[in-house]
Amino acid sequence: MAQSEAHNETQKQEEAELPKGSSLKRVILILLVIMVLLGVGLYIFFNRNKIDTDDAYVTGRKISIAAHVSGYVSRLLVNDNQFVHQGDLLVQIDGRDYLAELHRAEGAVQQAEADMKAFSLAEMVAQKNFPGRLAEAQGGLGIAKARLFRAQTNYERQHRVNRAATTQQDIDTARAALDEALASVVQAQGQLTQALPVQANIANANARVSQAQASLVSAHAELERARQNVDWLDVRAPRDGWISQRNVEQGNFVQVGQEMFSIVPTEMWIVANYKETQLTDIRPGQKVDIEVDAYPQLHLEGHVDSIQKGSGESFSAFPPENATGNFVKTVQRIPVKILIDRGLDPKLPLSVGMSVEPTVYVGE
Repeated sequence: MAQSEAHNETQKQEEAELPKGSSLKRVILILLVIMVLLGVGLYIFFNRNKIDTDDAYVTGRKISIAAHVSGYVSRLLVNDNQFVHQGDLLVQIDGRDYLAELHRAEGAVQQAEADMKAFSLAEMVAQKNFPGRLAEAQGGLGIAKARLFRAQTNYERQHRVNRAATTQQDIDTARAALDEALASVVQAQGQLTQALPVQANIANANARVSQAQASLVSAHAELERARQNVDWLDVRAPRDGWISQRNVEQGNFVQVGQEMFSIVPTEMWIVANYKETQLTDIRPGQKVDIEVDAYPQLHLEGHVDSIQKGSGESFSAFPPENATGNFVKTVQRIPVKILIDRGLDPKLPLSVGMSVEPTVYVGE
């Protein structure tokens, strides 16, 4: 009987303790919910001024190095991923043909200069000769007319005198002299006609000088082009950077404009493609923390430089035509340019295309 009473008492105690355990679990659950809500609230509070994205990458300029002249590559002085300085010799092209062209152009300039000098002297002579020839022709015509007058007078005298006072020979001589004088007048008139266009003849001499001048200018232009071609035989680095995408070998024949490799300059920046809904508070000048996927230990600091005036989709090869077909609204991404201010490590160089995660502090 005593054992039965003890068992009942124990059962009553267990039943009395059961609600207490349920209450404890309920309290723990409520505390956990409060802690989670508090943690979420603290996270939202401390990150309310931070806007990040994982759609970002390193970019920079790419300078394409192409041949200005065609020819065989006689020397190749760079290799893939090599760092070069501005002015360094990168490639030499066989220039024997271009040197021959340079010598020919130099000879053409000398010939044009000699022609120019000769025509200039001829112009100076023409300024004196043609007026002198006109004066000479006018004087010759006057002399011929005087001789004609004398011959005609003599001829008429031979016919007026008595036949007994002259001879047939004298009459024939007078006639011949008259004919000769007439011919001389005609000849003098022809010479005068030839000498009359003085200004036209001088203008012709001037035109030859102008022609020689134009030939000299053309020869100088050919010489300058030949010199440029010789200068372009040496391909030099336009600025500091790394050699990239080399696709030329020593001995290759390269054409004018053929790209041989690219140079990636040291200046790099970040392009972050933020959603348009994230741009509300982003402004140029705001501080940015940058994490590099390839180098978790590298922490970069920068600032917002500018926001592109158009989404990436609008600059694509085939931009969308929202006015045609069925329209489906999608959140667009806008490229934001971020400049790196500090934190770069020469031992951990950035490469174009590396993925990064920038965080913009919009509250500062």
